Amino acid sequence: MKVPVALTIAGSDSGGGAGIQADLKTFAALGVHGTCAVTAVTAQNTLYVRDIISIPPEIVMAQIDVVTDDIEVDAAKTGMLYEPEVIELVCNEQNEHGFPLVVDPVIWAGSGDRLVTPAAERKIVKNLIPLCQVVTPNVTEASVIADTMISSVKDMEEAARVISTLGPEVVVIKGGHLEATGDTVIDVMFHAGEITHFKKPRLEEPGTHGSGCSFSAAIAAYIAKGLEPADAVFHAEKFIDVAVGNPVMIGGGRKPVNPIFWLEIDAERWRVLKNVDEAVSMIESTDGFGEFIPEVGTNVGMALPSARGVEDIAAVDGRIVKYHGKPKPLGSVRFGASSHIARIILATMEHDPSMRAAINIKYSEEIIKTCMELDLIVSTFDRSEEPEEVRKEE
Repeated sequence: MKVPVALTIAGSDSGGGAGIQADLKTFAALGVHGTCAVTAVTAQNTLYVRDIISIPPEIVMAQIDVVTDDIEVDAAKTGMLYEPEVIELVCNEQNEHGFPLVVDPVIWAGSGDRLVTPAAERKIVKNLIPLCQVVTPNVTEASVIADTMISSVKDMEEAARVISTLGPEVVVIKGGHLEATGDTVIDVMFHAGEITHFKKPRLEEPGTHGSGCSFSAAIAAYIAKGLEPADAVFHAEKFIDVAVGNPVMIGGGRKPVNPIFWLEIDAERWRVLKNVDEAVSMIESTDGFGEFIPEVGTNVGMALPSARGVEDIAAVDGRIVKYHGKPKPLGSVRFGASSHIARIILATMEHDPSMRAAINIKYSEEIIKTCMELDLIVSTFDRSEEPEEVRKEE
C-alpha cells in the first residue's frame, strides 16, 4: 500500500513551534510521510526571532532533488523562502517535478519580525503564487499581495478575488489578525468563483505560533492523500481548529500550535466515555442512591479537554431515573446526549478548564451541609438566566 508523501520547503524554527518542525508534526498527525528541504535556519523562540541565516540555493535544490529522485512526492508546500534566489529555484523545481503546491506566503513572523527580504517578497507575488494550487496568506500578507488595504471581511473577499487572478485555484485568507470581526475569527476562501466563510470563536489563549505553517501543511497533507484542493481546505480548517485550540503551553510568548493533539482526540473520547460508564455503574451499585435522584432524573457528564459545545460532552441518553427505588439509566452513554448537564460543565470550564465533569442530584439542605463539612466548594446559579428553549427541553 502506497504511503502518501508531502514535502515542506521552509525554514527551521529552533523553538520547535513553527516552520518545518510544525509542518512535519502536521504531516505525521495526518498519516502522511513528511520530507523536507530547509531554506533557512532561524534562532527564535516564542517571543522573538534573534537571527536568520539563509541556506545556499544549491543546497536547497540538492535537498529537493535527492528527495524527488528516490521518493514520489504527492504534494508540497512552501513556507519561509528568505532569498529571491531560493524562490526562483523552487519555481524551477515545481515546473520540473509538477507536484501540487501549497504556498504559505510567509513575510513576517507573528512576533512582527520580517522573514523574507523585500526582493523575495516581490518574487513570491510575481513568480511563485502563479504556480500553486492553493495560497494561504493572512490579512497582512494578502494586503501586500493584492495591493489593497483590508479592514473588513468584505475587503478580504475582494482581496481573495484579486489574488485568484494571479493563478492559484484556491485562495484562503486567514482572518485571525482582523480585529474588526470581534469575538469571531473568519477565514475567507475563494474557489471557482464562489466565496466560503470559515467561522470559529476567537480564543483567549490560542496556539497561534506556527498556526499558518500547520494550516498550509494540513492542506498539502490532504492533497497528498488524494483530496481536491478545495476539499483539502475544508478538512484542514477542522484540523487547525483543534490544533490551535489545544496549544502547547510553553514559553513566555505566543503559544505554539499543537498538531499532535489531533491524534489524541479518539483516545480522549474513549477515556471520557469509559469514565462516564464507570460513574453510571457506581451509581447503579450504590445502595440508597435512588433517594438522591430528583423527579426530572439524574445525569452525569464529562467533557473533552477541548470542549466547546454540547457535542463535546458525554452523558447518559435519557438520564438516570428511579425505578423501584433504584437508579436505572434509560439509555447508553454518548456524546451530545444531554443539554442541561453539558451547559453546566461548559459554563464551569470557562472559569476552570480542569473541572470537566458534573452530576445533578436532588436538592436538600442536609446534602449542602454535608458538602460544607467535607470542605467542598458550594456555589449557586440561577436557572432563570438559562435560555428559554433549554428550560422547556429540560
